[in-house]
Amino acid sequence: MRIAVSGSIATDHLMTFPGRFADQLVADQLHTVSLSFLVDSLDVRRGGVAPNICFGMGQLGANPVLVGAAGSDFAEYRAWLDRHGVDTQSVRISEVLHTARFICTTDADHNQIGSFYTGAMSEARNIELQSVAERVGTLDLVHIGADDPEAMMRHSEECRKRGIPFAADYSQQLARMGGEEIRALTEGAAYLFSNEYESALIESKTGWTAAEVLERVGTKVTTLGANGVRIERVGEPTIEVGCPQEESKVDPTGVGDAFRAGFLSGLAWGVSLERAAQVGCMVATLVIETVGTQEYELHRARFLERFTTAYGDEAAAEVKKHLG
Repeated sequence: MRIAVSGSIATDHLMTFPGRFADQLVADQLHTVSLSFLVDSLDVRRGGVAPNICFGMGQLGANPVLVGAAGSDFAEYRAWLDRHGVDTQSVRISEVLHTARFICTTDADHNQIGSFYTGAMSEARNIELQSVAERVGTLDLVHIGADDPEAMMRHSEECRKRGIPFAADYSQQLARMGGEEIRALTEGAAYLFSNEYESALIESKTGWTAAEVLERVGTKVTTLGANGVRIERVGEPTIEVGCPQEESKVDPTGVGDAFRAGFLSGLAWGVSLERAAQVGCMVATLVIETVGTQEYELHRARFLERFTTAYGDEAAAEVKKHLG
């Protein structure tokens, strides 16, 4: 099963200021603020929902196809993804814009001042999925993650037109979307991904009930934080999968992307939805134990050992066949 993953491609530039922002603000001069903070550290991390998902799939041997837009500064990031099993040949490189980036400074009280530059992400709307399918031979599923809103709309419309199954996954873009946009992106999706809050927000903005949402998609996948995931289909028993015990809780950033990486890899392998969800929860656990969204290492022997502890011998034996 060949899966393409579309979505934002970005880098995060994270800095720390040893003082307090509040100490630098003058109450009667807030209308004309001009400040510069001398920071102690700079941490540049690879990010964006699509590369985060593809990185995990690559680690699992699922050979994902990355679809998105980046700038000419993408070369080093591309090489990293190529080395980790990701097909990056369908990434559009902008001739005029830099790769999207998030720039954030955190003070001693954990207050943050940040900016997000969309950059080349705005050109994702110019990507045609048919050309991607022709290059790789076929596309069995397109995961449509948070991206340029027009790109998300175009990709879902093209999937419906060409009969390509797709997964709707709005995540960060859900807040800015109206009911009409959400309905258009949801209708006919093979999979709908969200967390519990996003699920309620989808219902609120579309005016659909939970049952009406489920009628419009093949499978609804709702992540439940530390409680794992719930999978629902019309006329089928609900599947609930818990999370493995984490060895430490270091950084939750990217945990949702990691779950999707494992789940989509399970789909690519052809295992059951329950088994795919278990793989997703295991990969998510690895990420929460690591600083950074693509800094974890997937050692197969250790992965299987922990997977066995969490889900049993039978489940581990089935997954082992695909991990090699």
